[in-house]
Amino acid sequence: MNHDFWRSRWAAGQIGFHQGRPNPFLERHHALLGAAKRVFVPLCGKTVDLVFLAAQGHQVVGVELVEDAVKAFFTEQQLTPTVTPQGPLTQYQAGAITLLAGDYFHATRAALGAVTAVYDRAAIIALPPEVRTRYVSHLRKVVPEGSEGLVVTLEYPQAEAEGPPFSVPEAELRTHYAGARVELLEQGPADGRFAVFAERARECCWHVRF
Repeated sequence: MNHDFWRSRWAAGQIGFHQGRPNPFLERHHALLGAAKRVFVPLCGKTVDLVFLAAQGHQVVGVELVEDAVKAFFTEQQLTPTVTPQGPLTQYQAGAITLLAGDYFHATRAALGAVTAVYDRAAIIALPPEVRTRYVSHLRKVVPEGSEGLVVTLEYPQAEAEGPPFSVPEAELRTHYAGARVELLEQGPADGRFAVFAERARECCWHVRF
């Protein structure tokens, strides 16, 4: 799964992972991120969760590979961003929201700013197994120890369907975040956004303290 895969998905409008309203887990548990944080949202797409987080008083910084998705976010939210180069990334900023267009693995602490919280709604489950380890390793490099995080995962019999989204079971998540505090907040049946995954899939919301 390479960059062209995701660019083609966005170009074809195959973005069933995109929600038109804030994620219910985020609505119920956002207070665990703390107050007035700088929240990092990796692989953010054009999610309205960014707007929700900003409305709670946070500064929000997202990273998204597909620049058209970044542009679509600001257009749909009727915001006019300031666009500046940020090394290999391109920064779009309007008000409390900053989005960096480019490769997630090029995001550094300097580029992200003083991040103190993380929200992963559809990042880790978008990645195949061989990339998930790198993803979390990089996340733990750019996010300071003691930061709060909300992570939403999907679990289903992986042999029955190909991802993305991929199944990320509890044991794997705990392995990735070894040494961090990982607490299951709630879980429930996956909804229709996951199509063929929905009948046997469940979504889980985790609180992670880095």
